[in-house]
Amino acid sequence: MYIELNHGGGGAKSSELIKEVRKILGGVGKWQNSGDDSASLALSKIISQKSDLHNQHILLTTDAFIVDPIFFPGGDIGKIAVCGTINDLAVMGAKPLGISLSIVVEEGFPKTDFLKIIKSIAKVSKEAGVPIVTGDTKVTEKGKLDKIEITTAGIGMAEKVINNAGAQVGDVVIASGDLGEHTVALLSERFGYRSRVSSDCKPIDKEMLAIGKFVHAAKDPTRGGLSANLVEIAEKSKVKIVLDENLLPYKKETIALGGLLGIDIFSFASEGRFLATVSEKDAPKVLRILRKFNVQAKLIGNVQKPIRRRGGGVFLQTKLGSLRPIEMPNGKLIPRIC
Repeated sequence: MYIELNHGGGGAKSSELIKEVRKILGGVGKWQNSGDDSASLALSKIISQKSDLHNQHILLTTDAFIVDPIFFPGGDIGKIAVCGTINDLAVMGAKPLGISLSIVVEEGFPKTDFLKIIKSIAKVSKEAGVPIVTGDTKVTEKGKLDKIEITTAGIGMAEKVINNAGAQVGDVVIASGDLGEHTVALLSERFGYRSRVSSDCKPIDKEMLAIGKFVHAAKDPTRGGLSANLVEIAEKSKVKIVLDENLLPYKKETIALGGLLGIDIFSFASEGRFLATVSEKDAPKVLRILRKFNVQAKLIGNVQKPIRRRGGGVFLQTKLGSLRPIEMPNGKLIPRIC
């Protein structure tokens, strides 16, 4: 069975499909009016009367997802859309409260695949406790879109906002797990390369909330991977970050695929990991907490005083003892992985 709605997405068939989607996605938690033009949330439903609202911050994020292939080991475009939005809020120190979901599909897209994606979205939403509270579905003409595109927006609240400029001299850098496995899973599927690696795609909000009070800066290394995201932290914080080659958080399969395709593994994306800087004294406690979620969590480097006033960038301390610069990825990034 295929999706054959009119291009505007209206009409009886569209209404029936939306009802089916809403049934799969389930409840909307404490949100109200989700069937109207906007969903609403009374702060009294989520904040105690004793709370000081002056200490609370509202965080809002949005992202669009075009993934090839749309189904891959460890996930699909629906899972990555919800995880990506939750994670963008989480690394800023926010507790995600709700997500909007906008889907555009190509006319003739298989309904079975569409509902499979919706069920995947529902599973992540329910497990993370972050409801899909509003959304929209459109169908476009055949040939005007490659299968499906998903746009999500998320809202959250935080008492302490973690920003990219917070890394401090004397901090250590921690990876919440091995990196780059999302890129490995997609490229292996795309090019028919045999691999046992599945995408690392998952929500990281519970991990971040568990260690948030210790974190000075954090990023989820999605597009651009470790290199782009640590360079951003170093530049904004005006610090020098030095990684230890002996402690790099990459599996052998990830390194092998990078070599096979001639792609720098430092640019490989993750969709269920984060990088964080914390003080050296707090690092053992942070690692103990993170290893309850992922035994691969590890310390990978440290934050130093920059040589230049404007910031020192990111460097790799090699096994031979030299310092090799790690730069922002140049040229075209790997297309359509998130």
